[in-house]
Amino acid sequence: MRYRTLLLTTPGLAMILSLAACGDEQSSGKPADQPSGTTSVQPSGTPADSLRIQVRASAEAPAKTWTLNCAPPGGDHPKAADACAALTKVKQPFKPVPKDQMCTQIYGGPEIATVTGTWQGEKIDTRFTRKDGCQLHRWSAVGALFGDVPKVR
Repeated sequence: MRYRTLLLTTPGLAMILSLAACGDEQSSGKPADQPSGTTSVQPSGTPADSLRIQVRASAEAPAKTWTLNCAPPGGDHPKAADACAALTKVKQPFKPVPKDQMCTQIYGGPEIATVTGTWQGEKIDTRFTRKDGCQLHRWSAVGALFGDVPKVR
């Protein structure tokens, strides 16, 4: 009898506790139709998201360089809209691989890319490679940013 009581009350108790944790979605206490008093003003003539992408087929190869502006997509990047879309799909597209991260030794190629500029108000100065599984995953997540990688001659 005790076991039946436990089996029936435990899920019910869990549901009650989870519902109790749900609250009003608005934490500011202001009605949704009233502005919060904060606005974001962008300087005119300067894109909010402006990046310089430099891609090399290898460390010794000449670099292909593009500029990319997002919101709205522009610059001289060959596929600006695709590159901006790829960046917005990734939660932190420029976050480096943690130093203590274990990575597979899957070599993806000698390509190297550097990205500098501003993305969502943050300064960006990072490097992408394809030397192991972690770096390859990072590269692939924003692959459209690098366009067609120049071929080694």
